[in-house]
Amino acid sequence: MDKIIKKISNKLNIKKESVHSVIDLLEDGNTIPFIARYRKEMTNGLDETEIRNIDEENEYLKNLNQRIQEVENTLSKRDKLNEEIKDKLKKAKTLQEVEDIYRPYKEKRETRATKAIDKGLKPLAEYILQGYKTDELEKKAEEFIGEENDVKDIEEAITGAKDIIADIISNNSEVRKKLREQMKQNSSILSKEKDSQKDEKNTYELYYDYKEKIKNIPDHRVLAINRGEDEEVLSIKLEHDDENMFEIIEEILTSEDVAVKTEILSEVIEDSYKRLIEPSLDRELRNLLTERAEEGAIEIFKDNLRSLLLTPPYKGHNILGIDPGFRSGCKAAVIDELGNFIEYETIYPHPPQNQKDKAAQKVKELLINNDIDTIAIGNGTASRETEMFVADLKIDKDYKYIIVNESGASVYSASEEAIREFPDLDVSVRGAISIARRLQDPLSELVKIDPRSIGIGQYQHDVNQTDLKDSLDEVVESVVNQVGVNLNTGSSSLLQYVSGISSLVAEKIVNYRQENGEFEKRNEIKDVYGVGAKTFEQASGFLKFYSEKDPFAFTFIHPESYEEAKQILKELGYQPQDILNKDKLKTIRQEIDSIDKKEVIDKQEIGKYTYQDIIKNLKKPGLDPRDKLPDPIFKNEVLKLEDLKIGMTLKGTVRNVVDFGAFVDIGVKQDGLIHISELSYKYVEHPLDVISVGDTVRVKIIDVDEKRNRISLSRKL
Repeated sequence: MDKIIKKISNKLNIKKESVHSVIDLLEDGNTIPFIARYRKEMTNGLDETEIRNIDEENEYLKNLNQRIQEVENTLSKRDKLNEEIKDKLKKAKTLQEVEDIYRPYKEKRETRATKAIDKGLKPLAEYILQGYKTDELEKKAEEFIGEENDVKDIEEAITGAKDIIADIISNNSEVRKKLREQMKQNSSILSKEKDSQKDEKNTYELYYDYKEKIKNIPDHRVLAINRGEDEEVLSIKLEHDDENMFEIIEEILTSEDVAVKTEILSEVIEDSYKRLIEPSLDRELRNLLTERAEEGAIEIFKDNLRSLLLTPPYKGHNILGIDPGFRSGCKAAVIDELGNFIEYETIYPHPPQNQKDKAAQKVKELLINNDIDTIAIGNGTASRETEMFVADLKIDKDYKYIIVNESGASVYSASEEAIREFPDLDVSVRGAISIARRLQDPLSELVKIDPRSIGIGQYQHDVNQTDLKDSLDEVVESVVNQVGVNLNTGSSSLLQYVSGISSLVAEKIVNYRQENGEFEKRNEIKDVYGVGAKTFEQASGFLKFYSEKDPFAFTFIHPESYEEAKQILKELGYQPQDILNKDKLKTIRQEIDSIDKKEVIDKQEIGKYTYQDIIKNLKKPGLDPRDKLPDPIFKNEVLKLEDLKIGMTLKGTVRNVVDFGAFVDIGVKQDGLIHISELSYKYVEHPLDVISVGDTVRVKIIDVDEKRNRISLSRKL
């Protein structure tokens, strides 16, 4: 355990005491969000990312140690374990190194080398490795000819010995390690056109004759050529400096006294490399490239998802959500300021019905009767036509509208949860409600949908789906706990991401709420069957709601710190209820910084991190971190692709970020692309360094390709 802690500490540059505390807390069943927010004293203020890194390194090192032990036990049973192997295994830092060390001792299928060994030719191979006199080699080989060995002649004996040597070379762990490093640094990946007729849209045209260093190729290109290969449009190979590889192998073998340099050794090195080592390492490298690319794609998806989930809520408004459509009409659904469904209408403003006037009248009535000032329009089929219809409404009422990304709304609409929530409504009506709610509270609505259906990644279907789902669930959990959940209004979909709460307990909380009414104090959730002491400890601080009976429930102050928070307020002459009074809160904010921090910490016996968090939450009860972000862009003009002119400057919303740039909604049907080279005058290593999903950006149109339906944008204004 101490060795693991030391290794993690050195690698991550985190104090050993903090690493030790994190591992102990995780093994005790604490969640990462809980540790990051409420156990800062024990971790010295580590954040979620640092804690997750410790957790991942700990798991990797435990698996590494377990594998080393398995290899040692296996070799010991076969009487193959010696001090040299033990020492190599002890020094191994990666699972790959362990497998390289174990490789020569694995039980193998029948090969040319195993056949030669079965014929008793291993001593001849060792003789050749140790050096030989040319005029004596054939004489030595004659010793192995005979029916008992199934060796017919000298040539067969020497060939068999060469096969054994080639196998020995290919299994040398140092050879594989050095060649692997050399390939990563200096080799290239090549793609060639295999069958362009299968590439109807010329998707892979860039890769018909493409070459790039392995160490330089971007992740999105790796995934692109992989897909092109799978679709049999491209053929892929790796290109190496073979002569350099031969020299490296020879140098290792002679320096380790494995072999003496001879003509046969040079010949066998080439055979071993071309026949055994290169194909094996090529597969390894392709797998490593793919793993790296998948990890990169998942990281981009995670960053995009975090930004999307942190989109600011549009609070205090009744909203009309419209799910656009042509033949089946548009569903227009009303929700109140709490997200409750009120009513809906089906309108037919588009072909083939063309009931534009009738549809306009229905929309006017919905807006006026429900005191609505905002319309949310889904960005699917008939979106821009519906936008034009809404923009042209002649009505004596101020209203604004916004295009909402509806990716995944159809998935939610047909889900069991949607059916449970609205059993009597049509799928498209549920979709309209979801569109309205996405504007009102994006986080609460998006957690109902598998993040993979939201469409904010790159090559998301080409990556390991289990890894993708696990990673995205981590992001959702992190954001939900960063924002907090209203215990009295949160859905079971939202509550299940709260620290310590399972999907089963989330449903029980909702059922309890429906049967008994709203919770008035945090500790009342202990009355819910399935909520024990540990669940309450992990979850309670993240469950926020307004309550005069439990004022601190409107903050992230954990119940375990209520007494300390009361004492801090008492020092100023206030009660907990006073933080809910706007006038008194104003004076509390002014006076709270005058408290002697050291005196309070010593007196209350609390740590500095806990004190800082209490003060922060007393100053800003009800704080929603999303409120700091910019408001969404509402449309007040309609643009078609044909209206766009080069040089025009527009404001837009970032919809997706990928390796090569960012896609921006500028108000027309097709999102525009800001290529990475157009994101800034300065060098940008990755788009996520300067731009995120949900950002409001001013962009200049630098090209419009109507034929290919492409818009090129720039932030270099």
